[in-house]
Amino acid sequence: MRIAILQYPVLWANKEENLRLACERLRALRGKADLALLPEMFTTGFCTDQPELAEPVDGTTITTLQAVADECELAIVGSFICRENGCLYNRGFFVKPYESPDFIDKAHLYAHGGEDRFFTAGKERKVVEYMGVRFRLLICYDLRFPIWARQDNDHLYDVLLVSANWPQARIHYWDALVPARAIENQCYICAANIVGEDNLDMHYNGHSVAYDSYLNPVVWFEDDEEGTKIADLDIDRLWHFRQVLPLWKDADGYNLENTRTD
Repeated sequence: MRIAILQYPVLWANKEENLRLACERLRALRGKADLALLPEMFTTGFCTDQPELAEPVDGTTITTLQAVADECELAIVGSFICRENGCLYNRGFFVKPYESPDFIDKAHLYAHGGEDRFFTAGKERKVVEYMGVRFRLLICYDLRFPIWARQDNDHLYDVLLVSANWPQARIHYWDALVPARAIENQCYICAANIVGEDNLDMHYNGHSVAYDSYLNPVVWFEDDEEGTKIADLDIDRLWHFRQVLPLWKDADGYNLENTRTD
């Protein structure tokens, strides 16, 4: 499984140009990757207080990505600002070629950044299968909450994907949390962050990365590096590791259901 991680600046609130640039980068991956991981809110940046940027799931963003996915035979994962039934969501998407997309809403809203005042939290955990590989998607702040990412019999996955806008001021947490989730869940993890400045005077220095379940970095980005890197994941090796050392089966029990109730 070849997963492309895209790390680049996002233009603040400029949906049309961000989508155009993303499509250029995605088309360049044709024949080179099976899945592309975009940053969180890749068409807008972390604009939590501009509801006019929201669109439905059949709007321009998803229909455009679906066309690119079909054209390039490439799955595309990230998040965007979605409007549904009068509510706004930081909505994760998993767009597969020639299939209906899957959606996973961000469950943990970043109150310090005002996200909880405008967005509705997601409640459903979901595993998406593609090319025989099982995926879970976390959106940025979700990364901090290990139980939400937890493996269990009903939500067993092989690769954890993280789509983020994680600023340099807290990048040391990112550097610790990303490999921790791989260790806990005996999985691969691929995490895409942005670089550059936003309109809130926050600097983003990236540190996008992919780890295997042995905590070996598969690909990584340096400070402020722009570009696309492809992580070639050996899923058979992961399955063998889990069979030889099935550590996740010994984990403590917990009461989290498939949906959040808070």
